Amino acid sequence: MKLADRMDCLGTETAFAVSAEASSLEEKGIKIYPFHLGDINLETPKTIRSAALKAMESGKTGYCPAPGIIELREALAEDVSASRKINYNLNNVSVQSGGKPVISKFIMSKMNPGDRVLYPNPGYPIYESQIEFHGGIAHPYGYLDTEDGLVLDFDSIEQGIKEGANIIFYNNYNNPTGASSSISEMKKLADLCVSNDLFLFSDEAYFDTLFEGESHSIVSMPNMRERSLILYTFSKKFAMTGWRLGAAIGPSDVIDEISRLNVNDESCTTHFVQHAGVAGLKGSQNEVKEIIRILKERRDLAISILKTIEGIEVHTPVAGFYLFPKITEAMRNRGFNDLEEFRKAALKETGVSFCGRHHFGKPLDNENDHYIRLAFSGISKLHLEEGLYRFKDWLSP
Repeated sequence: MKLADRMDCLGTETAFAVSAEASSLEEKGIKIYPFHLGDINLETPKTIRSAALKAMESGKTGYCPAPGIIELREALAEDVSASRKINYNLNNVSVQSGGKPVISKFIMSKMNPGDRVLYPNPGYPIYESQIEFHGGIAHPYGYLDTEDGLVLDFDSIEQGIKEGANIIFYNNYNNPTGASSSISEMKKLADLCVSNDLFLFSDEAYFDTLFEGESHSIVSMPNMRERSLILYTFSKKFAMTGWRLGAAIGPSDVIDEISRLNVNDESCTTHFVQHAGVAGLKGSQNEVKEIIRILKERRDLAISILKTIEGIEVHTPVAGFYLFPKITEAMRNRGFNDLEEFRKAALKETGVSFCGRHHFGKPLDNENDHYIRLAFSGISKLHLEEGLYRFKDWLSP
């Protein structure tokens, strides 16, 4: 049976493939230290769980409006307006079944086949997958490793613009690198968008998982509100990864088209889950603060251990779930020059399971170093410490 040709262009989220590999070894009795998947092993706040139960018991189990229930759209508009210091209303919000649908529906709404689209590499692999699946030209841009952390490679961004890119994906508090833009870097990118008439997709999945300072959104920059779409997700801040609740927030003409796609795709996002989202946004944030506190403790512990390992360099991210240590020297010291071979050997011999840089896009021509991604959202402090010390011992036989 012949499948559609477009399926050859569809990628995957490779962290799930690493997860399956780790699970297979675990079934054989090997203790696994799960640093591979950005899931959260913390409970969704009780206020949210209670609201979902109450909504189910009161009959909120049927269809609801395709753009989402009014209460949630209004709550999202209020929350995002306050935190980004711009003005949105419910007409700027389309509720989605998680963050991923925002990516595909945005592409279907704004990109024509043959359009060139800039996307971060290393970056969330679904950007490239969906661009190519829908007939676009995926044009990567990278990062430069500096003393102050990873920064955007503007030369590669400007080259993409010269070659005709009219859309750019941008993920501040980046997955997998943890990179965050300074205000000046964000302004430079915004100026490029305005002067070259680019529409920007702002993936803000980790905007609210901030450990220090204040979160910033490029959408708040002058003249960016009408040329930007925000991906909002409840998965991270509220530990709701399995609930599948998110939203597209942006100009009403784009939002209207995304909501039309809702009708054609899933009809609507699960009714009672949306009421749970309202409770999350409107209720006490104490449980959310506790989630962030625990994640920060894990981050700090992991950083402290990694900095004692010879041959590893690591920046401290201000938000998100991920560390992106450079391991070039550590690999060489251990006798490896292939990152995938190194990853598989570490998994088999230590049980420490992580993703490599290559799981987040094909390495670019100007890259000479090796990196891994360590997610600290799904592993307790006890196992995090135990696993990283096993990794350290393995690297220093």
